[in-house]
Amino acid sequence: MIAFPKHLLEGYHAFATQRLPAEQNRYRELSVKGQFPEVMVIGCCDSRVAPETIFDVGPGELFVVRNIANLVPVYQPDGNAHGVSAALEYAVKVLKVKHIVVLGHAQCGGIRAFVDKIEPLTPGDFIGKWMQMFIKPGEVVEQRDHETMAQFVERIEKAAVFRSLENLMTFPFVRKAAESGEMQLHGAYFGVAEGTLFVLDQAAKEFRSVRDAA
Repeated sequence: MIAFPKHLLEGYHAFATQRLPAEQNRYRELSVKGQFPEVMVIGCCDSRVAPETIFDVGPGELFVVRNIANLVPVYQPDGNAHGVSAALEYAVKVLKVKHIVVLGHAQCGGIRAFVDKIEPLTPGDFIGKWMQMFIKPGEVVEQRDHETMAQFVERIEKAAVFRSLENLMTFPFVRKAAESGEMQLHGAYFGVAEGTLFVLDQAAKEFRSVRDAA
């Protein structure tokens, strides 16, 4: 018999004895009334970039979907399974979130695999096919003459946030809510090493440090 990871059980016991007592009423309320988060976060699976930790929120405050490289596909209502699209539909149509945040980050493995053009890990290759939705047909993504590799990767990591925001607007229900002012779309970028957060100024098309703004 394979034992459940010990550190997870230890973590749960710490949660049950320390944090849960302080939030027990909140959990009970959520179990009865349901969830009504105002913010959806579309983030990366990366274990270093947990939205609940970065934004220091409690239970019921964020509706989170995470995938490789925080990508949003274009609207494609076909017979295939679409996990991100399903979560998006639920967040907008059922939960009626007021904000959607696309959270990118530094040292993204999915982006690095895309940049390095790594060969498929297996004949099935899910990562390579997934990352293809980052580029449009005929689009070429290359390192610029003046860029270091680190600068190139960071530019593409941030470009993935722009592309996801662009793809969000291909969903009719997202576009309708955004254009009516019922919901707002946001971009953000997290620096893992320093723990810095940059928020997208959509008018200037630049990421600005939250610390500098403060």
